[in-house]
Formats: sequence, structure tokens, C-alpha cells
Amino acid sequence: MNYSLIARLAWRYLRGKRSGNAVPVLSRISMVAIAVSSAAMIVAFSVFNGIEGLVKDQYNSFYPDLRISAERGKFFSIDKARLDAVRHAPGVLNMSGTIEDNVFVLHNEQQKIITLKGITNDYFGVNALKEFVVEGDDTVRENPNTAILGAHIIRELGADVDNVSYIQVNYPNPEVSNPSLNPLAAFTSLKLYPTGIFKIQDDFDNRYALAPLALAQELFHARGQYSAIELKTEPKLLGKTKEAIAAILGGGYKIESRYEQNKTMYSVMGAEKWVIYAITVLVLLIASFNMVGALTMLALEKQKDIAILRAMGAEPSTIRGIFLLEGILWSAVGGCAGIALGTIVCGLQQYFGLLKMGSSFVVDAYPVIMNWTDFVVVLCTILVVGLLAAWYPSAKAAAVADPSLKSA
Repeated sequence: MNYSLIARLAWRYLRGKRSGNAVPVLSRISMVAIAVSSAAMIVAFSVFNGIEGLVKDQYNSFYPDLRISAERGKFFSIDKARLDAVRHAPGVLNMSGTIEDNVFVLHNEQQKIITLKGITNDYFGVNALKEFVVEGDDTVRENPNTAILGAHIIRELGADVDNVSYIQVNYPNPEVSNPSLNPLAAFTSLKLYPTGIFKIQDDFDNRYALAPLALAQELFHARGQYSAIELKTEPKLLGKTKEAIAAILGGGYKIESRYEQNKTMYSVMGAEKWVIYAITVLVLLIASFNMVGALTMLALEKQKDIAILRAMGAEPSTIRGIFLLEGILWSAVGGCAGIALGTIVCGLQQYFGLLKMGSSFVVDAYPVIMNWTDFVVVLCTILVVGLLAAWYPSAKAAAVADPSLKSA
């Protein structure tokens, strides 16, 4: 097979002199179709990456690198020696004990069931919540008892961020076995003064209020107990840190990474990206039908050239190679143009935020993140589609060169 001849003729056919037939027009249309499809793939991947990154950043505010919880029961105790050993385990950067449970809150005539999470101020060194505090203080304090509430909770209760108005938090008293006999003792109560508001997403803004750990433990009748021990770790040492903590604590505890805490969410997001890829590949395959027709017409138009090549001793495999390479070149030209167009669109969105998400979201414009791996996947997909699209026309051209191949 003469590779030099294949490359030269494929390049010549790509440039294509103007003629009165439809082949040059169809070839340009097929390239444009591939360019539009590849640009759509780049834009779709980049926007998905941006949204995925945004969601992960939001979840980082409440889900730590590692989380220790009890295998059974709502709350657990841990002795100081093991707690100190966990704090000094390899790879641990920061640690915070937390406790949480559902409570019933009242403010004026408004009421709501929320999750009260007791934290220390070390919590803000473990999770990225601080950057989502949009108003007021970003710490919790005792005396007065302050709290940071989700934006939806503040709005629904009609509370103000100050040190004057308060919300009343009520929790069932586990020491009262028959509440109907003593309704006044059925609940324990706590007054909290909202001094900060966080805004992340509806799942958190409508659910969580953060208060000092000691106050929450007292309210839940769980003095010295925790719902979880949350840890910030060195990313590269996450596996070793998890193993070291498991050895320190022994049995009876769950030690979960951020992925394990949100396994369903991460799995769904990964599947969504490949669903987007499958849909765009289907669009690309439909767009490649133009290429099949254009290459088939090109093979019929170049019958005289094929006959001359055969007379000069060219093998049918050489003829087939010319049209296979032609299809790959058409795809490559259209694909590279589309990738460039997609990159420009994503760059404009990244720097100027042309497409807005609306005022109810944390960010104003659709986030965009371009990953080099997506560019490689798109380019390889385009080349494979071009090869498949050129397969039938190249076989047609080889059959013109050697009529015996038609029967085969």
C-alpha cells in the first residue's frame, strides 16, 4: 500500500477544485454538520463540568473529607484519648465534633421543623461553609446563644439577623415517658438569636441551623456525645488516614469519605455525563450521513482517476485507503473547527457570563469548566465517526477499481 500516494490524493480531494456537481457542496455541508455537533459536545461537557464542580463545592460545605459516625444509634460517645489520637492521625488537618437532630422551631406565629446542628468554631476549618455565609456573623457563640440559619428558614420564620429577636427551638424530652400526663415537660426548649445567614442550595437552606455544640448537646440530652466527628485531611493521604483512624477506633464506627457519604449523588452525576455523551454521539452519527452520501458521490465522480491509478498498478487497498483517509480528513477539519468554536463559546461564557441562571441561584451565570480530557474524547469520537462514515464509500471505490470485489 502506497501511503504517500494515499495522503497526496486525499489532500487533493479535500481541497477539491470547483465543479458543477454537488460533491463540493455536500462535503462542506458535512463538515459544517460535524463542526456544529463537536462544538455542541464541547459546550455540553464544559457546562456539565461547571455545574458538577458547583454542586461539589456546595456539598463540601456540609460534607467533610472524612466523617466518623456510629454504626448503630443516633449519638455516640468517645473517650478523650482516642479523640486525641484521631486528631493526631497522619493526614488530619482539622477536626470538629458535631451533633444534629430534627427540632421544632417557633418565631412569632411561624413554625417549622428543621435540623439543628451543634458545632464548634473548628467546624469552619473542616468544611467550606464560611464562604456561603451571605449576611451577618460567620461564627457561633454562647451567651448570648447565637445561630447561623439557612436563608429559606429565616425567610419562612420572618426572623431578623440581630441580637434582639430570637427563635425558640423545641426538642422532645426523652425523660418524659407519657407526654400527655405532663404536656409542659414534653419538650425541652432553647432560645437562639440568629446572627448569620448562609445560602448554598435549597436542600441546605431550607433544612439546617447551626448552633454551639454544648447548647445542642444539652438540648438533645446528649452531654458529651456526638452525631459525627468530621475531619479535614490531606487529599493525597485520604486512604492512609482512613486506615489509621479505623485502627485507632476499632469496631462500632463508620468512617466515610465524602464520596461514600454521597455515593448516590456522585454516581448519578457520573452517569448523567455519559448520557449526555451518548446523545451527542447519536447527533454526530446522524450528521455523518451527509458525509456518507458526499463520499459515495466522490467515489463515483473519480472513476476515471481510479481507472488511471489501477492502470498504473495501484492495488484496491490503496484506492480504499484514499477514501478512508478522505473521510477522516473531512471529520478532522469539521471537528477541529467545531472544537475551536466550542472553546470560544465556553471562553465567552466563562469570562462574560452571557447565559444567566437567575437570581435564585448561588451564581449568576452558568458555570463553565473546560477539561483537556473532554477535548481528547471529542476529537477521538469525531475521527472514529469519520472512519465509520467513510467505510462504505471506500469499499465502493475499491469495487470500482476491482469489479471482482462487488460479488465478494
